[in-house]
Amino acid sequence: MNRFDWQAQLAKCHASFPAATHKPVIAITGNYGEGNCKLAQTYYKSVEDAGGVPIIMPPSAQTDTIINTLEHIDGLLISGGSDFNPLFAGEQPVVKLGGINAERDLAELLTIRLAYDRQIPMLAICRGIQALAMALDGHVEQDISHRAQVKHSQDADRSEPTHSVKIEPDSILGSLYADTLKDNDGILYVNSFHHQAVDHCGPRFRTTAESADGIIEAIESREYKSIIGVQWHPECLVDGAPLFQWLVKESEHFYQACKLHERIITLDTHCDTPMFFPQGVDFGSRDKKILVDLHKMTEGHQDATIMVAYLPQPKPGEDFPSIVDFDVKNPTEYADLIFDKIETMVAHNKSYLSIARTPADLYANKKKGLKSIMLGIENGLAINGDLRKLRHFAERGIVYMTLCHNGDNDICDSARGCNTHGGVSDFGQQVIRKMNKLGIMVDMSHAGEHSFYDALDISQQPIVCSHSSCRALCDHPRNLTDDQMRQLAAKGGVMQVTLYNGFLCKDGEATVLDALAHLDHAINIMGIDHVGLGSDFDGDGGIRGLSCSSEMINFTRHLMAKRYSERDIQKIWGRNFLRIMKQVQSAKS
Repeated sequence: MNRFDWQAQLAKCHASFPAATHKPVIAITGNYGEGNCKLAQTYYKSVEDAGGVPIIMPPSAQTDTIINTLEHIDGLLISGGSDFNPLFAGEQPVVKLGGINAERDLAELLTIRLAYDRQIPMLAICRGIQALAMALDGHVEQDISHRAQVKHSQDADRSEPTHSVKIEPDSILGSLYADTLKDNDGILYVNSFHHQAVDHCGPRFRTTAESADGIIEAIESREYKSIIGVQWHPECLVDGAPLFQWLVKESEHFYQACKLHERIITLDTHCDTPMFFPQGVDFGSRDKKILVDLHKMTEGHQDATIMVAYLPQPKPGEDFPSIVDFDVKNPTEYADLIFDKIETMVAHNKSYLSIARTPADLYANKKKGLKSIMLGIENGLAINGDLRKLRHFAERGIVYMTLCHNGDNDICDSARGCNTHGGVSDFGQQVIRKMNKLGIMVDMSHAGEHSFYDALDISQQPIVCSHSSCRALCDHPRNLTDDQMRQLAAKGGVMQVTLYNGFLCKDGEATVLDALAHLDHAINIMGIDHVGLGSDFDGDGGIRGLSCSSEMINFTRHLMAKRYSERDIQKIWGRNFLRIMKQVQSAKS
Protein backbone atom coordinates (compact mmCIF):
# COMPACT_ATOMS: atom_id res chain seq x y z
CA MET A 1 0.00 0.00 0.00
CA ASN A 2 1.25 3.45 -0.90
CA ARG A 3 2.29 5.07 2.39
CA PHE A 4 0.97 8.43 1.13
CA ASP A 5 -2.47 7.05 0.29
CA TRP A 6 -4.09 7.89 3.60
CA GLN A 7 -7.60 7.32 2.28
CA ALA A 8 -6.71 3.71 1.50
CA GLN A 9 -5.47 3.35 5.06
CA LEU A 10 -8.76 4.73 6.33
CA ALA A 11 -10.77 2.40 4.10
CA LYS A 12 -8.82 -0.59 5.42
CA CYS A 13 -9.74 0.15 9.04
CA HIS A 14 -13.40 0.62 8.01
CA ALA A 15 -13.53 -2.63 6.03
CA SER A 16 -14.69 -4.69 9.00
CA PHE A 17 -16.17 -4.22 12.45
CA PRO A 18 -14.88 -3.34 14.93
CA ALA A 19 -12.57 -0.85 13.28
CA ALA A 20 -9.89 -1.78 15.82
CA THR A 21 -9.64 -4.52 18.41
CA HIS A 22 -9.27 -3.47 22.03
CA LYS A 23 -5.75 -2.94 23.30
CA PRO A 24 -4.82 -1.71 26.78
CA VAL A 25 -4.12 1.99 27.02
CA ILE A 26 -0.76 2.79 28.64
CA ALA A 27 -0.09 6.34 29.82
CA ILE A 28 3.58 7.35 29.69
CA THR A 29 4.70 10.21 31.92
CA GLY A 30 6.16 12.95 29.78
CA ASN A 31 9.43 14.73 30.42
CA TYR A 32 9.51 18.50 30.48
CA GLY A 33 12.05 20.87 29.01
CA GLU A 34 12.36 24.05 26.97
CA GLY A 35 8.68 24.77 27.38
CA ASN A 36 7.67 21.41 25.89
CA CYS A 37 6.41 18.04 27.07
CA LYS A 38 8.89 15.55 25.65
CA LEU A 39 8.90 11.78 25.18
CA ALA A 40 11.61 9.59 23.72
CA GLN A 41 10.21 7.44 20.92
CA THR A 42 11.74 4.30 22.45
CA TYR A 43 9.10 4.43 25.19
CA TYR A 44 6.02 4.57 23.01
CA LYS A 45 7.52 2.26 20.38
CA SER A 46 8.20 -0.34 23.08
CA VAL A 47 4.60 -0.10 24.30
CA GLU A 48 3.24 -0.43 20.76
CA ASP A 49 5.51 -3.38 20.02
CA ALA A 50 4.23 -5.08 23.17
CA GLY A 51 0.61 -4.69 22.02
CA GLY A 52 -0.43 -1.61 23.96
CA VAL A 53 -1.73 1.82 23.00
CA PRO A 54 0.61 4.57 24.28
CA ILE A 55 -0.58 8.02 25.29
CA ILE A 56 1.43 10.83 26.86
CA MET A 57 0.57 11.96 30.37
CA PRO A 58 1.71 15.59 30.69
CA PRO A 59 3.54 16.66 33.86
CA SER A 60 0.51 18.38 35.36
CA ALA A 61 0.10 18.56 39.12
CA GLN A 62 -3.62 19.34 38.89
CA THR A 63 -5.29 16.42 40.62
CA ASP A 64 -8.44 16.74 38.50
CA THR A 65 -6.31 16.24 35.39
CA ILE A 66 -4.46 13.29 36.92
CA ILE A 67 -7.55 11.50 38.24
CA ASN A 68 -9.56 11.92 35.05
CA THR A 69 -6.65 10.54 33.06
CA LEU A 70 -6.23 7.58 35.39
CA GLU A 71 -9.93 6.78 35.01
CA HIS A 72 -9.35 6.15 31.29
CA ILE A 73 -6.11 4.17 31.27
CA ASP A 74 -5.22 0.56 31.98
CA GLY A 75 -1.53 0.90 32.82
CA LEU A 76 1.12 3.50 33.65
CA LEU A 77 4.72 3.77 32.45
CA ILE A 78 6.84 6.16 34.52
CA SER A 79 9.66 7.35 32.31
CA GLY A 80 13.19 8.46 33.08
CA GLY A 81 14.65 11.94 33.36
CA SER A 82 16.37 14.38 35.70
CA ASP A 83 16.97 14.05 39.43
CA PHE A 84 14.28 14.55 42.04
CA ASN A 85 14.28 17.68 44.14
CA PRO A 86 15.35 16.43 47.59
CA LEU A 87 13.05 18.93 49.27
CA PHE A 88 10.17 16.54 48.47
CA ALA A 89 11.88 14.08 50.80
CA GLY A 90 12.44 16.74 53.45
CA GLU A 91 16.19 16.91 52.69
CA GLN A 92 18.64 19.54 51.50
CA PRO A 93 20.50 19.02 48.19
CA VAL A 94 23.98 17.53 48.31
CA VAL A 95 26.90 19.15 46.48
CA LYS A 96 26.93 16.64 43.63
CA LEU A 97 23.19 16.77 42.95
CA GLY A 98 22.49 16.99 39.23
CA GLY A 99 19.85 19.03 37.49
CA ILE A 100 16.29 18.72 38.79
CA ASN A 101 13.04 19.09 36.86
CA ALA A 102 10.64 21.18 38.91
CA GLU A 103 7.72 20.57 36.53
CA ARG A 104 7.76 16.79 36.98
CA ASP A 105 8.34 16.05 40.65
CA LEU A 106 5.02 16.96 42.22
CA ALA A 107 3.05 15.75 39.20
CA GLU A 108 4.63 12.31 39.30
CA LEU A 109 4.46 11.89 43.07
CA LEU A 110 0.72 12.61 42.93
CA THR A 111 0.20 10.44 39.84
CA ILE A 112 1.96 7.43 41.35
CA ARG A 113 0.10 7.61 44.62
CA LEU A 114 -3.28 8.02 42.95
CA ALA A 115 -2.54 5.20 40.49
CA TYR A 116 -1.42 2.99 43.37
CA ASP A 117 -4.71 3.57 45.20
CA ARG A 118 -6.55 2.55 42.03
CA GLN A 119 -4.51 -0.65 41.57
CA ILE A 120 -3.32 0.45 38.11
CA PRO A 121 -0.36 -1.65 36.85
CA MET A 122 2.88 0.35 36.76
CA LEU A 123 6.33 -0.03 35.22
CA ALA A 124 8.86 2.56 36.40
CA ILE A 125 12.13 3.17 34.58
CA CYS A 126 15.32 4.86 35.92
CA ARG A 127 14.02 8.07 37.49
CA GLY A 128 10.73 6.19 37.70
CA ILE A 129 11.97 3.67 40.27
CA GLN A 130 13.09 6.57 42.41
CA ALA A 131 9.68 8.18 41.99
CA LEU A 132 8.05 4.95 43.22
CA ALA A 133 10.18 4.94 46.32
CA MET A 134 9.57 8.61 47.10
CA ALA A 135 5.81 8.33 46.55
CA LEU A 136 5.33 5.07 48.45
CA ASP A 137 7.30 5.32 51.69
CA GLY A 138 10.77 4.39 50.46
CA HIS A 139 13.92 6.51 50.31
CA VAL A 140 16.24 7.75 47.58
CA GLU A 141 19.93 8.48 48.15
CA GLN A 142 20.90 11.66 46.37
CA ASP A 143 24.47 10.70 45.51
CA ILE A 144 25.72 7.10 45.46
CA SER A 145 29.27 7.88 44.31
CA HIS A 146 30.74 7.50 47.83
CA ARG A 147 29.64 3.86 48.07
CA ALA A 148 29.39 2.76 44.44
CA GLN A 149 32.11 0.53 43.04
CA VAL A 150 30.42 0.29 39.67
CA LYS A 151 30.30 3.41 37.51
CA HIS A 152 26.55 4.02 37.39
CA SER A 153 26.63 7.12 35.19
CA GLN A 154 28.33 6.25 31.91
CA ASP A 155 28.75 7.86 28.53
CA ALA A 156 28.11 4.69 26.50
CA ASP A 157 25.27 4.50 23.99
CA ARG A 158 22.05 3.53 25.77
CA SER A 159 21.74 0.38 23.69
CA GLU A 160 25.02 -0.88 25.15
CA PRO A 161 24.91 -2.98 28.35
CA THR A 162 27.51 -1.54 30.71
CA HIS A 163 27.19 -3.56 33.93
CA SER A 164 25.48 -6.57 35.42
CA VAL A 165 22.71 -7.03 37.98
CA LYS A 166 21.84 -10.08 40.06
CA ILE A 167 18.14 -10.96 39.77
CA GLU A 168 16.15 -12.67 42.51
CA PRO A 169 14.93 -15.92 40.89
CA ASP A 170 11.55 -15.89 42.70
CA SER A 171 10.66 -12.44 41.40
CA ILE A 172 8.60 -11.29 38.44
CA LEU A 173 11.84 -10.23 36.79
CA GLY A 174 13.19 -13.69 37.45
CA SER A 175 10.26 -15.24 35.59
CA LEU A 176 10.43 -12.75 32.71
CA TYR A 177 14.13 -13.41 32.11
CA ALA A 178 14.25 -17.04 33.26
CA ASP A 179 16.06 -18.40 30.19
CA THR A 180 18.62 -15.57 30.12
CA LEU A 181 19.29 -15.88 33.84
CA LYS A 182 19.65 -19.65 33.63
CA ASP A 183 22.38 -19.25 31.05
CA ASN A 184 24.13 -16.46 32.98
CA ASP A 185 23.97 -17.72 36.59
CA GLY A 186 21.21 -15.29 37.53
CA ILE A 187 22.93 -12.29 35.93
CA LEU A 188 21.30 -9.77 33.60
CA TYR A 189 23.35 -7.22 31.68
CA VAL A 190 21.91 -3.71 31.69
CA ASN A 191 22.78 -0.09 30.98
CA SER A 192 23.42 2.60 33.58
CA PHE A 193 22.85 6.38 33.67
CA HIS A 194 22.26 7.66 37.19
CA HIS A 195 23.80 8.94 40.41
CA GLN A 196 20.62 8.96 42.53
CA ALA A 197 19.33 5.55 43.62
CA VAL A 198 16.80 3.88 45.89
CA ASP A 199 18.55 2.89 49.12
CA HIS A 200 15.41 1.75 50.97
CA CYS A 201 12.43 0.51 48.97
CA GLY A 202 9.97 0.80 51.87
CA PRO A 203 7.40 -1.65 53.23
CA ARG A 204 5.36 -1.90 50.03
CA PHE A 205 8.20 -3.23 47.88
CA ARG A 206 11.00 -5.74 47.94
CA THR A 207 14.35 -5.52 46.23
CA THR A 208 14.59 -7.92 43.29
CA ALA A 209 17.87 -6.91 41.65
CA GLU A 210 21.16 -5.42 42.80
CA SER A 211 24.35 -4.45 41.03
CA ALA A 212 27.68 -5.96 42.02
CA ASP A 213 28.27 -3.12 44.49
CA GLY A 214 24.92 -3.57 46.24
CA ILE A 215 23.03 -0.68 44.64
CA ILE A 216 19.32 -1.44 44.32
CA GLU A 217 18.51 -1.89 40.63
CA ALA A 218 14.95 -3.25 40.73
CA ILE A 219 11.99 -3.40 43.09
CA GLU A 220 8.55 -4.96 42.85
CA SER A 221 5.38 -4.96 44.92
CA ARG A 222 5.32 -7.25 47.95
CA GLU A 223 1.56 -6.73 48.11
CA TYR A 224 0.87 -8.86 45.02
CA LYS A 225 0.22 -5.77 42.92
CA SER A 226 1.42 -5.31 39.34
CA ILE A 227 4.19 -2.80 40.03
CA ILE A 228 7.83 -3.08 38.97
CA GLY A 229 10.59 -0.48 39.03
CA VAL A 230 13.98 -0.87 37.30
CA GLN A 231 16.96 1.44 37.46
CA TRP A 232 18.11 0.74 33.90
CA HIS A 233 16.53 1.69 30.55
CA PRO A 234 15.01 -1.49 29.05
CA GLU A 235 13.45 0.46 26.19
CA CYS A 236 16.97 0.97 24.79
CA LEU A 237 18.17 -2.62 25.14
CA VAL A 238 17.74 -5.49 22.71
CA ASP A 239 16.33 -7.73 25.44
CA GLY A 240 14.13 -5.06 27.06
CA ALA A 241 10.85 -6.26 25.51
CA PRO A 242 9.74 -8.67 28.30
CA LEU A 243 9.15 -5.81 30.74
CA PHE A 244 6.86 -3.96 28.33
CA GLN A 245 5.08 -7.18 27.42
CA TRP A 246 4.51 -7.76 31.13
CA LEU A 247 3.07 -4.26 31.59
CA VAL A 248 0.72 -4.62 28.63
CA LYS A 249 -0.43 -8.07 29.77
CA GLU A 250 -1.10 -6.91 33.34
CA SER A 251 -2.90 -3.82 32.03
CA GLU A 252 -5.16 -6.00 29.89
CA HIS A 253 -5.96 -8.16 32.93
CA PHE A 254 -6.77 -5.03 34.92
CA TYR A 255 -9.04 -3.77 32.14
CA GLN A 256 -10.86 -7.12 31.97
CA ALA A 257 -11.33 -7.23 35.75
CA CYS A 258 -12.78 -3.70 35.76
CA LYS A 259 -15.17 -4.57 32.93
CA LEU A 260 -16.26 -7.68 34.83
CA HIS A 261 -17.05 -5.58 37.89
CA GLU A 262 -19.28 -3.41 35.71
CA ARG A 263 -21.38 -6.49 34.88
CA ILE A 264 -21.73 -8.12 38.30
CA ILE A 265 -22.61 -7.21 41.89
CA THR A 266 -19.61 -7.21 44.22
CA LEU A 267 -20.75 -7.67 47.81
CA ASP A 268 -18.56 -7.90 50.90
CA THR A 269 -20.77 -9.64 53.47
CA HIS A 270 -19.22 -8.29 56.67
CA CYS A 271 -17.51 -5.07 57.72
CA ASP A 272 -17.24 -3.39 61.12
CA THR A 273 -16.70 0.23 60.10
CA PRO A 274 -19.23 1.52 62.69
CA MET A 275 -16.74 0.49 65.39
CA PHE A 276 -14.85 3.64 64.37
CA PHE A 277 -17.83 5.98 64.63
CA PRO A 278 -16.69 7.18 68.08
CA GLN A 279 -13.51 8.47 66.41
CA GLY A 280 -15.50 10.75 64.13
CA VAL A 281 -14.64 9.10 60.83
CA ASP A 282 -15.82 10.60 57.55
CA PHE A 283 -17.12 7.99 55.10
CA GLY A 284 -17.10 10.56 52.31
CA SER A 285 -13.37 11.21 52.59
CA ARG A 286 -10.43 8.86 52.11
CA ASP A 287 -10.17 8.39 55.84
CA LYS A 288 -6.94 6.73 57.01
CA LYS A 289 -8.62 5.40 60.15
CA ILE A 290 -10.98 3.08 58.29
CA LEU A 291 -10.60 0.42 55.60
CA VAL A 292 -13.99 1.02 53.99
CA ASP A 293 -15.12 4.40 52.69
CA LEU A 294 -16.51 5.83 49.47
CA HIS A 295 -13.07 6.48 47.99
CA LYS A 296 -11.80 3.00 48.73
CA MET A 297 -14.97 1.26 47.54
CA THR A 298 -14.75 3.23 44.30
CA GLU A 299 -11.04 2.52 43.82
CA GLY A 300 -11.65 -1.18 44.40
CA HIS A 301 -14.73 -1.26 42.12
CA GLN A 302 -16.79 -2.61 45.04
CA ASP A 303 -20.55 -2.20 44.87
CA ALA A 304 -21.75 -3.04 48.35
CA THR A 305 -20.93 -4.05 51.89
CA ILE A 306 -22.96 -5.36 54.80
CA MET A 307 -22.13 -2.99 57.62
CA VAL A 308 -22.89 -4.43 61.03
CA ALA A 309 -23.78 -3.06 64.41
CA TYR A 310 -21.25 -4.98 66.49
CA LEU A 311 -22.09 -5.49 70.17
CA PRO A 312 -19.28 -6.69 72.46
CA GLN A 313 -20.28 -9.49 74.81
CA PRO A 314 -20.01 -8.40 78.46
CA LYS A 315 -17.96 -10.62 80.72
CA PRO A 316 -19.60 -11.94 83.91
CA GLY A 317 -20.21 -9.03 86.21
CA GLU A 318 -19.92 -6.39 83.45
CA ASP A 319 -22.72 -4.04 82.51
CA PHE A 320 -23.22 -3.52 78.75
CA PRO A 321 -23.42 0.31 78.84
CA SER A 322 -20.04 0.39 80.60
CA ILE A 323 -18.21 -1.39 77.74
CA VAL A 324 -19.38 0.73 74.79
CA ASP A 325 -18.40 4.24 73.76
CA PHE A 326 -21.85 5.79 73.50
CA ASP A 327 -24.22 6.70 76.31
CA VAL A 328 -26.97 4.09 76.00
CA LYS A 329 -29.18 2.20 78.44
CA ASN A 330 -29.11 -1.25 76.83
CA PRO A 331 -27.92 -3.29 73.81
CA THR A 332 -31.04 -2.58 71.73
CA GLU A 333 -30.62 1.16 72.12
CA TYR A 334 -26.96 0.80 71.16
CA ALA A 335 -27.77 -1.12 67.95
CA ASP A 336 -30.40 1.44 67.04
CA LEU A 337 -27.92 4.25 67.60
CA ILE A 338 -25.43 2.57 65.23
CA PHE A 339 -28.11 2.18 62.56
CA ASP A 340 -29.14 5.81 63.02
CA LYS A 341 -25.56 6.86 62.43
CA ILE A 342 -25.25 4.66 59.34
CA GLU A 343 -28.42 6.15 57.91
CA THR A 344 -27.13 9.66 58.63
CA MET A 345 -23.82 8.77 56.96
CA VAL A 346 -25.70 7.54 53.89
CA ALA A 347 -27.90 10.65 53.80
CA HIS A 348 -24.79 12.88 53.83
CA ASN A 349 -23.51 11.01 50.77
CA LYS A 350 -26.82 10.36 49.03
CA SER A 351 -25.46 11.27 45.59
CA TYR A 352 -23.18 8.25 45.77
CA LEU A 353 -24.55 5.93 48.45
CA SER A 354 -27.81 4.27 49.41
CA ILE A 355 -29.19 1.77 51.91
CA ALA A 356 -30.19 -1.56 50.34
CA ARG A 357 -32.50 -3.96 52.16
CA THR A 358 -33.07 -6.57 49.45
CA PRO A 359 -31.11 -8.04 46.53
CA ALA A 360 -33.40 -6.07 44.21
CA ASP A 361 -32.30 -2.86 45.97
CA LEU A 362 -28.67 -3.74 45.29
CA TYR A 363 -29.23 -4.16 41.57
CA ALA A 364 -31.35 -1.00 41.40
CA ASN A 365 -28.65 1.01 43.18
CA LYS A 366 -25.95 -0.29 40.85
CA LYS A 367 -28.04 0.70 37.85
CA LYS A 368 -28.27 4.22 39.33
CA GLY A 369 -24.50 4.34 39.89
CA LEU A 370 -24.83 4.18 43.69
CA LYS A 371 -22.83 2.16 46.21
CA SER A 372 -24.93 0.17 48.68
CA ILE A 373 -24.84 -0.35 52.41
CA MET A 374 -26.79 -3.27 53.85
CA LEU A 375 -27.42 -3.58 57.58
CA GLY A 376 -26.58 -6.47 59.86
CA ILE A 377 -26.26 -7.23 63.57
CA GLU A 378 -23.21 -8.95 65.04
CA ASN A 379 -24.30 -10.52 68.34
CA GLY A 380 -27.91 -11.40 69.13
CA LEU A 381 -27.38 -9.60 72.42
CA ALA A 382 -28.91 -6.69 70.47
CA ILE A 383 -32.45 -7.95 71.07
CA ASN A 384 -31.80 -7.87 74.83
CA GLY A 385 -33.68 -11.11 75.46
CA ASP A 386 -36.88 -9.83 73.83
CA LEU A 387 -38.19 -11.68 70.75
CA ARG A 388 -40.30 -8.64 69.84
CA LYS A 389 -37.13 -6.71 69.08
CA LEU A 390 -36.49 -9.01 66.11
CA ARG A 391 -39.49 -7.51 64.30
CA HIS A 392 -38.20 -4.03 65.16
CA PHE A 393 -34.82 -4.75 63.57
CA ALA A 394 -36.43 -6.50 60.61
CA GLU A 395 -38.39 -3.32 59.98
CA ARG A 396 -35.14 -1.36 60.17
CA GLY A 397 -33.93 -3.51 57.30
CA ILE A 398 -31.28 -5.83 58.74
CA VAL A 399 -30.49 -8.73 56.43
CA TYR A 400 -28.81 -11.02 58.99
CA MET A 401 -28.06 -11.37 62.66
CA THR A 402 -24.93 -13.13 63.91
CA LEU A 403 -26.33 -15.03 66.87
CA CYS A 404 -23.32 -14.55 69.16
CA HIS A 405 -19.82 -13.10 69.34
CA ASN A 406 -16.82 -13.96 71.52
CA GLY A 407 -18.64 -15.31 74.52
CA ASP A 408 -21.85 -17.23 75.23
CA ASN A 409 -25.06 -15.23 75.33
CA ASP A 410 -28.68 -16.14 76.03
CA ILE A 411 -29.15 -17.44 72.47
CA CYS A 412 -26.27 -19.86 71.99
CA ASP A 413 -22.72 -20.86 72.87
CA SER A 414 -19.82 -19.15 71.19
CA ALA A 415 -16.72 -20.73 69.66
CA ARG A 416 -14.85 -18.73 72.32
CA GLY A 417 -17.33 -19.47 75.12
CA CYS A 418 -17.83 -21.86 78.03
CA ASN A 419 -20.50 -24.26 76.64
CA THR A 420 -23.16 -22.64 78.77
CA HIS A 421 -26.11 -24.22 76.97
CA GLY A 422 -24.52 -27.14 75.18
CA GLY A 423 -25.40 -25.43 71.88
CA VAL A 424 -28.45 -23.31 71.11
CA SER A 425 -30.58 -22.45 74.16
CA ASP A 426 -34.34 -22.86 74.36
CA PHE A 427 -34.63 -19.13 73.87
CA GLY A 428 -32.24 -19.39 70.93
CA GLN A 429 -34.56 -21.90 69.24
CA GLN A 430 -37.35 -19.33 69.43
CA VAL A 431 -35.00 -16.67 68.05
CA ILE A 432 -34.04 -18.78 65.01
CA ARG A 433 -37.66 -19.68 64.23
CA LYS A 434 -38.72 -16.05 64.58
CA MET A 435 -35.89 -14.94 62.29
CA ASN A 436 -37.13 -17.44 59.68
CA LYS A 437 -40.61 -15.93 59.87
CA LEU A 438 -39.30 -12.36 59.63
CA GLY A 439 -36.98 -12.99 56.67
CA ILE A 440 -33.73 -12.42 58.61
CA MET A 441 -30.81 -14.67 57.72
CA VAL A 442 -29.32 -16.72 60.57
CA ASP A 443 -25.54 -16.10 60.72
CA MET A 444 -23.48 -18.66 62.65
CA SER A 445 -20.04 -17.08 62.40
CA HIS A 446 -18.57 -16.98 65.93
CA ALA A 447 -20.81 -19.87 67.07
CA GLY A 448 -19.51 -23.04 68.69
CA GLU A 449 -19.82 -26.36 66.87
CA HIS A 450 -22.79 -27.58 68.89
CA SER A 451 -24.56 -24.29 68.27
CA PHE A 452 -23.80 -24.55 64.57
CA TYR A 453 -25.26 -28.03 64.20
CA ASP A 454 -28.27 -27.12 66.36
CA ALA A 455 -28.99 -24.12 64.15
CA LEU A 456 -28.82 -26.29 61.03
CA ASP A 457 -31.48 -28.56 62.54
CA ILE A 458 -33.69 -25.78 63.87
CA SER A 459 -33.71 -23.37 60.95
CA GLN A 460 -36.25 -23.96 58.19
CA GLN A 461 -34.11 -21.81 55.90
CA PRO A 462 -30.44 -22.06 54.85
CA ILE A 463 -28.03 -20.44 57.29
CA VAL A 464 -24.89 -18.43 56.53
CA CYS A 465 -21.46 -17.89 58.02
CA SER A 466 -20.81 -14.30 57.01
CA HIS A 467 -17.10 -14.24 57.88
CA SER A 468 -15.46 -17.59 58.59
CA SER A 469 -12.63 -19.67 57.14
CA CYS A 470 -11.41 -23.29 56.99
CA ARG A 471 -10.21 -25.11 60.10
CA ALA A 472 -8.37 -27.69 57.97
CA LEU A 473 -5.99 -24.92 56.86
CA CYS A 474 -5.91 -22.94 60.11
CA ASP A 475 -6.88 -24.77 63.31
CA HIS A 476 -8.86 -22.07 65.07
CA PRO A 477 -12.21 -22.66 66.83
CA ARG A 478 -13.75 -19.76 64.87
CA ASN A 479 -13.17 -21.63 61.61
CA LEU A 480 -15.41 -24.35 60.19
CA THR A 481 -14.41 -28.00 60.01
CA ASP A 482 -14.80 -29.86 56.74
CA ASP A 483 -17.82 -31.66 58.19
CA GLN A 484 -19.47 -28.39 59.19
CA MET A 485 -18.86 -27.09 55.68
CA ARG A 486 -20.39 -30.20 54.09
CA GLN A 487 -23.45 -30.01 56.32
CA LEU A 488 -23.81 -26.29 55.66
CA ALA A 489 -23.74 -26.86 51.90
CA ALA A 490 -26.14 -29.79 52.17
CA LYS A 491 -28.68 -27.45 53.77
CA GLY A 492 -28.12 -24.83 51.06
CA GLY A 493 -26.02 -22.41 53.12
CA VAL A 494 -22.86 -20.42 52.36
CA MET A 495 -19.52 -19.74 54.05
CA GLN A 496 -17.85 -16.40 53.36
CA VAL A 497 -14.04 -16.59 53.61
CA THR A 498 -12.79 -13.84 55.90
CA LEU A 499 -9.59 -11.80 55.77
CA TYR A 500 -8.59 -11.95 59.42
CA ASN A 501 -4.93 -12.93 59.76
CA GLY A 502 -5.46 -15.33 62.68
CA PHE A 503 -8.18 -17.25 60.84
CA LEU A 504 -6.05 -17.72 57.72
CA CYS A 505 -2.73 -18.86 59.15
CA LYS A 506 -1.50 -19.80 62.62
CA ASP A 507 1.98 -18.33 62.28
CA GLY A 508 3.32 -15.36 60.38
CA GLU A 509 1.61 -12.85 58.13
CA ALA A 510 -1.40 -13.91 56.07
CA THR A 511 -1.63 -12.73 52.47
CA VAL A 512 -4.14 -12.79 49.66
CA LEU A 513 -2.66 -16.15 48.68
CA ASP A 514 -3.81 -17.60 52.01
CA ALA A 515 -7.32 -16.26 51.46
CA LEU A 516 -7.37 -17.86 48.01
CA ALA A 517 -6.19 -21.16 49.50
CA HIS A 518 -9.09 -21.10 51.97
CA LEU A 519 -11.49 -20.27 49.15
CA ASP A 520 -10.16 -23.14 47.02
CA HIS A 521 -10.48 -25.55 49.94
CA ALA A 522 -14.04 -24.43 50.65
CA ILE A 523 -14.98 -24.94 47.01
CA ASN A 524 -13.42 -28.40 47.01
CA ILE A 525 -15.48 -29.33 50.08
CA MET A 526 -18.73 -27.42 49.46
CA GLY A 527 -18.89 -26.61 45.76
CA ILE A 528 -18.86 -23.28 43.99
CA ASP A 529 -22.47 -22.45 44.99
CA HIS A 530 -21.69 -22.16 48.71
CA VAL A 531 -18.78 -19.73 49.06
CA GLY A 532 -18.07 -16.00 49.09
CA LEU A 533 -16.07 -13.24 50.77
CA GLY A 534 -16.71 -11.51 54.11
CA SER A 535 -13.70 -9.29 54.76
CA ASP A 536 -14.21 -8.26 58.41
CA PHE A 537 -12.64 -4.93 57.42
CA ASP A 538 -12.44 -2.52 60.34
CA GLY A 539 -12.96 -5.47 62.67
CA ASP A 540 -9.27 -6.49 62.44
CA GLY A 541 -9.73 -7.92 58.94
CA GLY A 542 -7.31 -7.00 56.16
CA ILE A 543 -4.24 -8.84 54.90
CA ARG A 544 -1.33 -8.13 52.60
CA GLY A 545 -2.75 -7.93 49.09
CA LEU A 546 -6.32 -7.38 50.36
CA SER A 547 -5.83 -4.73 53.00
CA CYS A 548 -8.88 -2.53 52.37
CA SER A 549 -11.74 -1.96 49.95
CA SER A 550 -9.36 -0.28 47.47
CA GLU A 551 -7.79 -3.66 46.79
CA MET A 552 -10.97 -5.66 46.15
CA ILE A 553 -10.37 -5.51 42.39
CA ASN A 554 -7.14 -7.42 43.06
CA PHE A 555 -9.18 -10.32 44.48
CA THR A 556 -10.95 -10.56 41.12
CA ARG A 557 -7.65 -10.44 39.24
CA HIS A 558 -6.37 -13.34 41.29
CA LEU A 559 -9.56 -15.30 40.64
CA MET A 560 -9.21 -14.65 36.92
CA ALA A 561 -5.56 -15.72 37.03
CA LYS A 562 -6.68 -18.99 38.63
CA ARG A 563 -9.04 -19.51 35.67
CA TYR A 564 -12.30 -19.10 37.54
CA SER A 565 -15.07 -18.43 35.03
CA GLU A 566 -17.08 -15.21 35.03
CA ARG A 567 -20.09 -17.15 36.31
CA ASP A 568 -18.05 -18.57 39.19
CA ILE A 569 -16.61 -15.18 40.07
CA GLN A 570 -20.10 -13.73 40.07
CA LYS A 571 -21.21 -16.42 42.54
CA ILE A 572 -18.19 -15.84 44.80
CA TRP A 573 -18.68 -12.07 44.74
CA GLY A 574 -22.19 -12.21 46.16
CA ARG A 575 -24.61 -14.12 43.99
CA ASN A 576 -24.51 -17.15 46.31
CA PHE A 577 -25.17 -15.01 49.37
CA LEU A 578 -27.89 -13.02 47.63
CA ARG A 579 -29.59 -16.25 46.54
CA ILE A 580 -30.04 -17.18 50.18
CA MET A 581 -31.05 -13.66 51.14
CA LYS A 582 -33.78 -13.69 48.49
CA GLN A 583 -34.95 -17.15 49.58
CA VAL A 584 -35.09 -16.19 53.26
CA GLN A 585 -36.82 -12.88 52.60
CA SER A 586 -39.34 -14.52 50.26
CA ALA A 587 -40.31 -17.06 52.93
CA LYS A 588 -41.20 -14.52 55.60
CA SER A 589 -44.71 -14.70 56.93
